[in-house]
Amino acid sequence: MFSKKPIAARTVTVSPAPSPAQAALAQLSNPYVAAGAAALLLLLSIATLIGVAGDPKAAAPKVRLSLAQVALKPPPGWREALVAESGQAPTHEGVLQLSETPLAALGPVQAVITLPGGAEAAVDPAGVALPHAPIAALMAPGPAGPLPVIAADGRTPAQAYARPFVADGRPKVALVIGGLGLNAKATRDAIEGLPPQVTLSFVPYAEGLQGWIDLAREHGHEVLLETPMEPVDYPENDPGPYTLMAQAAPQETVKRMEWLMSRATGYFGLTNYLGSRFLASDQAVAIFTGALKQRGLAFIDDGAAATRGGGIPRASAAAVIDEQLSAESISQRLSALEAIAAQRGQALGSGFAYPVTLAQAQAWARTVESRGYQLAPASAVATVR
Repeated sequence: MFSKKPIAARTVTVSPAPSPAQAALAQLSNPYVAAGAAALLLLLSIATLIGVAGDPKAAAPKVRLSLAQVALKPPPGWREALVAESGQAPTHEGVLQLSETPLAALGPVQAVITLPGGAEAAVDPAGVALPHAPIAALMAPGPAGPLPVIAADGRTPAQAYARPFVADGRPKVALVIGGLGLNAKATRDAIEGLPPQVTLSFVPYAEGLQGWIDLAREHGHEVLLETPMEPVDYPENDPGPYTLMAQAAPQETVKRMEWLMSRATGYFGLTNYLGSRFLASDQAVAIFTGALKQRGLAFIDDGAAATRGGGIPRASAAAVIDEQLSAESISQRLSALEAIAAQRGQALGSGFAYPVTLAQAQAWARTVESRGYQLAPASAVATVR
């Protein structure tokens, strides 16, 4: 221990003791003490505000899903993230069981999907959203990926993946917009700009296809998968490497169909892309419809197969609305579609996702019911024949 040094004698002036207020002011003059006091005051203010008003976002977790490039599929585990954010323990075995539960059943969740270009698509799972695909009982492994099957209880993909519909007695008008999945802007415009009653069909060659189909079903749209078929001017007009050929052996047609059908899940049926030669062949059509019947799928065509049956749910377009790419012509075709529905009780039209087609279809769909028609999904005008 260090010894104390002696203090020299000196005159000492004693000042009166400071008051408590003066002592407090002296402490606050210290910059470190002042900063700490300010931080404590801020924390107490936030705690008081939350205690009075509550956290406005506490019951509505937000999940941000990035699709930076359309060529990429949604990040693995995004559906599981929704469950984790909702605070509910998953009661599923893998993604297949989880996908049987609509997002609305998981609690109040807002999903924000970022698409190419940085734009965001906010999806409200409550209301119009369709159940996520795949439904486990309706799929099985195939040579190139999962394939649709009829469930043990008799449910078919054509039934389970179609948009629910209740007729109200008015003439039904349905519309299919195709060519989706290749152009990000056109695909998003169709998904978000068209009402959920409009059926959307997707190109099987599109990368990130499942992500687009998931987004379409989140917005309430039922989905078709396009099937490239041989046209009369093949190979000058070539629909791609998995085109169904009129003269192919049955096993080759089925093999190509299985590849096409394994690209994604959640579609209720197939639709043709071209196919003037293929659909003219009785044998080719019999093989095609037989494969669809075995898997419980519907077939919706653009009018090229209007006379074909096959014992499966079928519908054929009465009009292609954009054979001429002008707003006036498309508007006239849509009016003609209404006239057919008034005469027959229902009518189906088809079109491609051209900008002018989307603009005219959106305007038409907003007003068609005010003229005495019921806007319906394509599945609602399909019949087994």
